Amino acid sequence: MGPIGAASGLLFLLAIAVNKGLPSPLAGKEAWDYVEVRGGAHMFWWLYYADSPSAGYTDLPLVMWLQGGPGGSGTGFGNFEEIGPLDRDLKPRKTSWVQAASVLFVDNPVGTGFSYTDKPDGYATDVATVASDMLVLLKHFFTQKAEFQNMPFYIFSESYGGKMAAAISLELNKAISEGTVKCRFAGVALGDSWISPLDSVMTWGPYLYTTSLLDDLGLADVNSAAQDVKQAVEQQQFQKATELWSVAETVVEQNTNGVNFYNILTQESNDKLRSSAGENYIALQTRRHIHPLYRQSLSELMNGPIRKKLGIIPQNVTWGGQAEEVFSYMAGDFMKPVVDIVNQLLTAGVNVTVYNGQLDLIVDTMGQELWVKRLTWEGLPTFNKLKWTPLDDPISPGITGAFYKTYKNFAFYWILRAGHMIPSDQGPMALQMMKMITQQA
Repeated sequence: MGPIGAASGLLFLLAIAVNKGLPSPLAGKEAWDYVEVRGGAHMFWWLYYADSPSAGYTDLPLVMWLQGGPGGSGTGFGNFEEIGPLDRDLKPRKTSWVQAASVLFVDNPVGTGFSYTDKPDGYATDVATVASDMLVLLKHFFTQKAEFQNMPFYIFSESYGGKMAAAISLELNKAISEGTVKCRFAGVALGDSWISPLDSVMTWGPYLYTTSLLDDLGLADVNSAAQDVKQAVEQQQFQKATELWSVAETVVEQNTNGVNFYNILTQESNDKLRSSAGENYIALQTRRHIHPLYRQSLSELMNGPIRKKLGIIPQNVTWGGQAEEVFSYMAGDFMKPVVDIVNQLLTAGVNVTVYNGQLDLIVDTMGQELWVKRLTWEGLPTFNKLKWTPLDDPISPGITGAFYKTYKNFAFYWILRAGHMIPSDQGPMALQMMKMITQQA
């Protein structure tokens, strides 16, 4: 960390609150830095040390959070909208994960959030590059912050972040066994994750139909569009499959009068959904799936007070400014499944958790269950025979907030009344789930 970063990296959250005239937030310790993961490719990370009234940070796990997109910023959206110590109004979050773990947010792939590249060939084009970039960052982090080497380290993820998390976990597990990275990797949690894109697309129609959001004609339209995606995937035409996935989403919107892909009980305004003349599918998909992670108030926060607080962001880097490029460069890899990687993780003995929101459409639970049932992991037949266990909603005893099932090194959580962004929709339940996965509850 440079002299400016080293000094500012130890400031308390209090600094922002004082500047904004807000009450003092949790007095947690922080650090942040850039790592050059390839020539000209710079990745930004931001660490919050655990701030628990009952345990020191060295007695609690380290959790890394990976956002989706690709192109969604963990240091922005995951931090201020989901699990960080402050919300986007800089008010303390009661369900922050920092009360039970140190939390490491990373803006990845390169070009996401405050991460940036000096040249166009610095962007990642597949999850293999994403994983190798992250291994460089993690090696740097665990060397610089050696006190974390012996703490349990978990990777939690959301959406496309889950696809990246699976690939990263496999490479990390190998690196640890080879001795090139020193850390105590304890497991990976795949939240509403883009592990098997085709299973998601193929279940959109049935899911919307059974929730009374499609009629018979609409179901036929959506299923037809999904079949086109399936044909492209089967023919290994993955760039075309991504384009047809975008078309299928348009068909869904037209037949549901604009259902929200992130939570079926809410709706986008038709003005937001209408394609502009000549708008290509990359621009459309960025507007659909990246821009919601960069809402105006969050962008103003990140490019204003937060940028000033961090003190190390290059002048020519705008938070969120390269999001469309990140998605565009990854488009050829977007529809490729990574179910085989999950199989390899389970076979290697890595703890794997799948968790999904009941109201999510983009990665609906029906699709998740389909790819899980096709795993070749030897424990799957026993797992499938187990009945799930209900969990009470932490703030409404007696009301079911989730179900879960676990066997050996695999677990599945079904989170009720939550959409794609589970910690945003059901913060107390998400926090309890994290504590269970990290063996604190």
